[in-house]
Amino acid sequence: MDLMIEKLPELLKATILTIELTLISLIFGIFLGLFFAILRLSKNKIIYNISYYYSFVFRGTPLFVQLFIIYFGLAQIEFIRESFLWVVLKKPFWCAIIAFTLNTGAYTAEIFRSAFDKVDKNLIDAAKSLGMTKYNIFLKIILPIGLKQSIPAYGNEMILMLKGTSLASTITLIDLTGAAKYIISTHFNPVEVFIFAGSIYLFFTFLIHSLIKFLEEKTKYHYKT
Repeated sequence: MDLMIEKLPELLKATILTIELTLISLIFGIFLGLFFAILRLSKNKIIYNISYYYSFVFRGTPLFVQLFIIYFGLAQIEFIRESFLWVVLKKPFWCAIIAFTLNTGAYTAEIFRSAFDKVDKNLIDAAKSLGMTKYNIFLKIILPIGLKQSIPAYGNEMILMLKGTSLASTITLIDLTGAAKYIISTHFNPVEVFIFAGSIYLFFTFLIHSLIKFLEEKTKYHYKT
C-alpha cells in the first residue's frame, strides 16, 4: 500500500491521459459513426459500400494492428513524412486518437444503423401519408427514436473504448496501463499495482454504466416499441 501512495501522483497523471484518450475518441467517433450510419441508408450502391467496407475493415481487424499501422506504418511512407500530415502523425497521442476514433466509429456506425432499421415502419408510413419529406422523416422520427434505442449498446461501446485505450502504452504513451507496467518493472510488485489500476478502470466503468442507466430512465417513456 505504501508503494501505491508513493506512486499515486504518477497514476493520477496517467489516468488523466486515459480519460483524454477515451473522451476525445468517443466524441469524434460518435459523429463519424453517425455519418457512416446515415450513408448506410443510401440507395446508392457506391455510397452504401463505402460505409459497409469501412465498418467491415475496422471491426474485422484488431485495434492493436490498426494502432501500429497508423503509428509505425504511415511513418514509412515518404510522401506522408514530407506532407503537412506529418505534423499530426509524428505524435503518438494523435496517432492513438485517430486509431481509436476510426475503430469506435465503425462499431458506433453499426449500432446506429441497427437502431435506425428497428424504427417502427408504421411510423414512417404514417409520416409519408402526411406528406413529410424523407429529410424530415429522418430528422424528426428515425434519428431521435434510433438514438434512444441505441443507448444501451453504445454504453457497451464506451466501456470497450475505455479499456481499449490501454493499448496506447504500446506506442510510448504513458496511460494508466503504461504507468502500471512501468511501476511494476521498477518495483516488481505486479499484483498490488494491477489491482489498483484495475480498480480505477472499474470505477470509470461504473460511472459510464450509471450514466447510461440514467439516460435510459430519462428516455424510455418518450416512445413506444
